[in-house]
Amino acid sequence: MGDNAILVDAGWLTQHRGDPRVVLIDTRAGADYWTGHLEGARHFDPFPFHYYDTTPRGIKEFNAQLEWILSALGIRGDETVVFYEDNAGMRAARGLWMLEYAGHRAVRILEGGLKAMSAAKLEKTAQPVTPTAFKLAPRGETIATVDYIVANLGRPETQIFDVRSPEEYFAENVRARRGGAIPGAVQLDWTHALDACGRFKSVAELREMFAHLGLDPSREVVTYCQGGYRAAHSYIALRLAGFTRVRNYLASWAEWGNREDLPIERPRRRG
Repeated sequence: MGDNAILVDAGWLTQHRGDPRVVLIDTRAGADYWTGHLEGARHFDPFPFHYYDTTPRGIKEFNAQLEWILSALGIRGDETVVFYEDNAGMRAARGLWMLEYAGHRAVRILEGGLKAMSAAKLEKTAQPVTPTAFKLAPRGETIATVDYIVANLGRPETQIFDVRSPEEYFAENVRARRGGAIPGAVQLDWTHALDACGRFKSVAELREMFAHLGLDPSREVVTYCQGGYRAAHSYIALRLAGFTRVRNYLASWAEWGNREDLPIERPRRRG
């Protein structure tokens, strides 16, 4: 079965509005948040926080900053946290993945985002947040580092999933020192997991899509993109489809493509 507990719909959110045990976090850009957001929503745009180093030193710095961010957001650890944006997109997905990695056990995404809450009243003010002292309990099984991928590269138990655009995969759009892909990676643009309304596709559709790529739910999957945002979205899509061992490569191609000591391959388009 897929991990459908990751998602909540507009009905669930309406039913739980005003519940002090539910924290809403708007992950859109600041200008969008101040134009109008769901009542009581706190703001966190994950895009300014890029992490290009997953060596032990880099992960130590990431952990420290993440602990600071979650404390500033007033996260305690015993609430249900719901991330949202305009649709079920990569910003909300990045928020969910970060909090799951941090050890929080009740994290959700608003399925369809604000588009699914068209009848909701939006506000332009923000309520004060009381900072906490959130303590990270990192879940190492949710993250892939450069050392982890190097150690598992080519092993049949580990599948590498490139969710960038085809142009990035085929090195037609090079966004690092080198263009190409991690050796052995299968590729599909992350947006294929969404339907026309900006919601995740059904479990059956996701399973069929991943099966067509040759991804096996009995094996581990490591997702990557440019900076771990789109990869976080695919991390969730795989979980919904019933994959139980999924890791997000946090630094993704921004790290791998900029290190001359790491192997790459340069796929070619057929025909």
